[in-house]
Amino acid sequence: MPRARTDGVDLYYERVGEGPTVTFLPEAGLGAWSWGWQHDAVTGPFEALVVDPRGTGRSDAPDGPYDVATLAADLEAVFRDAEVRATHLVGHGLGGAVALAYAREYNRARSLTLIATPASGEVVDTDALERLFSDDWPEVAFSQSYVGVAPRDEIEGWRELDDADAESRRALYAAYEAFDPGGLYEYETPALVLGPLDSPVVPEAACEALARGLPRGEYEAVEGRHLAHLEHSVAVNDRLLGFLEEL
Repeated sequence: MPRARTDGVDLYYERVGEGPTVTFLPEAGLGAWSWGWQHDAVTGPFEALVVDPRGTGRSDAPDGPYDVATLAADLEAVFRDAEVRATHLVGHGLGGAVALAYAREYNRARSLTLIATPASGEVVDTDALERLFSDDWPEVAFSQSYVGVAPRDEIEGWRELDDADAESRRALYAAYEAFDPGGLYEYETPALVLGPLDSPVVPEAACEALARGLPRGEYEAVEGRHLAHLEHSVAVNDRLLGFLEEL
C-alpha cells in the first residue's frame, strides 16, 4: 500500500485509473469514503488519487497542533512519492482550504474544485462539524428528504474504518478555524466553488465570497446540506467533469 513519509509521519494514499490526476481531499475528520461518489465518476478519463490526511484513516496521527500549511506540505510529500507532476485538486471543507494553500505555495495544481469551502476559517461552525460524528450525523450531512433513503448502515461501516478519532479531529478543527487564504487576488489557478445551500457548517455566502474573490473563480450553488456532493452526486459529478474537461 503506497505511503509517503515526511517529518516522521506516514501518509497513506490510493490511486487508480489512467490519465491526468485528480486528487481528492476530505473534510476535517472524514475519511476517503466521503469521495466514493466522485472517485468512481472521474476514474476512466482521469486517474483518481485519494489522500488520508494526517490524523485520518490509515495515515499516522501525530500529536497536534496541526495547521493548513503543514497539511499542504504533507500533500506535496504525497505527490513527490507518487511522482505526480501535475494534478487537479478537489477539496471539501478543510480539504478545500488545504487545496488553496497548496496552490499558493507549490506548482503542481492545475485547477481547484472547492466544495463547502469558505473564504475564511473564522466562519466555520465546528460544533456543527462535530455533529457529523454523532448519532444524528445524517441531519447535518443530508437534507430531510434524503435522510430516510441514505445508505446509512453502509456509510457507518466505512466511517468506522476511515474517520479520525476525537483527538485528531480537534487538531484538524483548529487548523480549519485558523485558515486564512491571504489575498485571494493572488490565486491564478482556475477554480470552481460549489456552495451547499443549507450547510450548517459553512454559510453558502462564504463560499460565494470565496469564488467572487478568486480571479479565475466560478461559483455554483448546490442543493443539500454539508455532504451535498453525496446526496446530489449526479449533478456535482456532471459539473466537476465538465469543469475538468474544459481545462
